[in-house]
Amino acid sequence: MTDAPHIVQDGPLGGGDAIRVTRLPSGLTVVTERMERVETVSLGAYVAAGTRHETAEENGVSHFLEHMAFKGTERRSAAAIAEEIEAVGGHINAYTAREQTAYYVKVLKEDMALGADIIGDIYTHSSFDPEELERERGVILQEIGQANDTPDDIIFDHFQETAFPGQPMGRPVLGTEQRIRAMKRDTLMGYMRRHYTAANTVVAAAGNLEHDRFLDLVQRHFADLPVADAPRAVPGLYGGGEFRETRDLDQVHIVLGFPSVSYSDPDYYPTLLLSTLLGGGMSSRLFQEVREKRGLVYSVYSFSAPHLDCGLFGIYAGTGESEAAELMPVTLDELQKVQHTVNEAELARARAQVKASLLMSLESSGSRCEQLARQIQVFGRVILTAETVAKINAVTIADVQRAATKLFRAAPTLAAMGPAGLVPSVPAIAERLAA
Repeated sequence: MTDAPHIVQDGPLGGGDAIRVTRLPSGLTVVTERMERVETVSLGAYVAAGTRHETAEENGVSHFLEHMAFKGTERRSAAAIAEEIEAVGGHINAYTAREQTAYYVKVLKEDMALGADIIGDIYTHSSFDPEELERERGVILQEIGQANDTPDDIIFDHFQETAFPGQPMGRPVLGTEQRIRAMKRDTLMGYMRRHYTAANTVVAAAGNLEHDRFLDLVQRHFADLPVADAPRAVPGLYGGGEFRETRDLDQVHIVLGFPSVSYSDPDYYPTLLLSTLLGGGMSSRLFQEVREKRGLVYSVYSFSAPHLDCGLFGIYAGTGESEAAELMPVTLDELQKVQHTVNEAELARARAQVKASLLMSLESSGSRCEQLARQIQVFGRVILTAETVAKINAVTIADVQRAATKLFRAAPTLAAMGPAGLVPSVPAIAERLAA
């Protein structure tokens, strides 16, 4: 049993659940939430390293590392990793994002020790077998090819690159075919040594568990993490502009966006509610005006994508070639209107949607585990649900209109793919929004 100091916090939903955070002398942070009424435990290792931490030559290395974690360790083969976790009915997975890479597992509560062992093993003792590396290189190249063949997927990479040109924040998470073909084993291992450090890692768990027992497991299975500070990310500098690719497609895929807020910006919650009421559901303005009233699209939605020091706000739509000419003016009209006319009923609906999404997600041990890790990495503390709900409730009509005005009077970014000849240019869009 560890005697390291810890911080005890009330659970986000009350009712006796407890969140505990322990910061070890190595710099590793361990955070848990006890959920007595479930039979499972979700746990994972979350490293603050993703696409924005890569150099141009390394682009795609974070995602490559995520794949290689399952390809064998010093103690386990790739087959053994899968067999051991599935032998107890567990699920193991990982993902790579722009600011984080995560490795996580969900098991029955009695198998928590096995889950911690496997996650710790793949996180700290991956073997990077050369034959496995070459096989996985081929898998990733197939993944890149599949993304390139999916216009409503790859359009977001082009949007990101146009918004943040020539910098890590704008590069694709998967990397490029050229970079992946050229990537060497030493590149993966060097990146891992620099970034997969104790201070750069949060190990989180949620479910039917005891914090001190989980802490003992973490200290045992993550003991070999390097004790060093990881390199800092390059700041994200918004550029904006236009990407346009003509393809022989039935639809033109469009993403229109603007520089937006970071996680710590005072307008974070107003922007989140703005996105919801503008294009976050079937009752949203864009869905009602663009799809229901005019039948111009099958899919249209808005999104708010905050990061540590910057963010993007965007609108996606897929439409026919002839409909594109009407779609953009109608969309831009809605962006102008929301700066001046928001009513209490639609703001109340947006609040309800955001709060319900948050509270429903907390019924899952996996969602709680991920939320704990993200909050520690972004804010340095666990934010209780009551605090979040209070901030959502405090957003006013004036707050939303202020956020909209700030967003939609900034320099736009446009990405369009398909028969996009009738989609207006960025200067034309900016001029209309400024009118």
